[in-house]
Amino acid sequence: MASTGLQLMGLVLALLGWACGVLVCAAPLWRVSAFVGGELVIAQMLWEGLWMNCLSQTTGHIQCKAYDSTLALPTSAQAARSLVVMSLLLCVLALILGVLGAKCTHCMGDSNQASKARLSRIAGVLFVVAGLAYLMPICWTAYAIIRDFYDPSIAAPLKRELGPALYLGWGASVLLLVGGALMHVGSSAPGGRALPVLRPASTKASSVPEAAAEVKKQEKSFV
Repeated sequence: MASTGLQLMGLVLALLGWACGVLVCAAPLWRVSAFVGGELVIAQMLWEGLWMNCLSQTTGHIQCKAYDSTLALPTSAQAARSLVVMSLLLCVLALILGVLGAKCTHCMGDSNQASKARLSRIAGVLFVVAGLAYLMPICWTAYAIIRDFYDPSIAAPLKRELGPALYLGWGASVLLLVGGALMHVGSSAPGGRALPVLRPASTKASSVPEAAAEVKKQEKSFV
């Protein structure tokens, strides 16, 4: 039978992961300025995200500007946008299916438990796929930042460090993966197949001689 506790826990974790994913997608804190080199300028910091970049000053004044053109962005940034948006949309679809298929809800009635369990399992798979899709741009961005940071051919003002949004993105991916796995595990099909009843081999073996003896008796009676 489907486990209501695992379904609810998985749904809550996946919902929390989706909420964190939305924050990470909107936050301009994927890349932050790295203070390296002999000349340090700490009066202002540059934040870069998927949709905009911001300039933060020590006075507390922050100026943000959205990117002028999507096509002018690097290919990696465009791919990151696509994967993140696709992951969040998959989470919305999985959330709808998860609520419809949860055992504690009555959206589809109580008599259709098999279909509800199937919907819940599909929702769990979609959450796992969304978590993997969200994890790829996070890991690739972190790899690019670390690679450029240790590249001596890149000037110090152009180097960046890992922003706090990346760490939150890793956490969101883990929540989606764990939540989807719990929903899939906790949504086994209600009722099990009836196991065939096996008779002992000795009973079958003993029935064969008895049948043969009855046939011989019948033949003798006709002679």
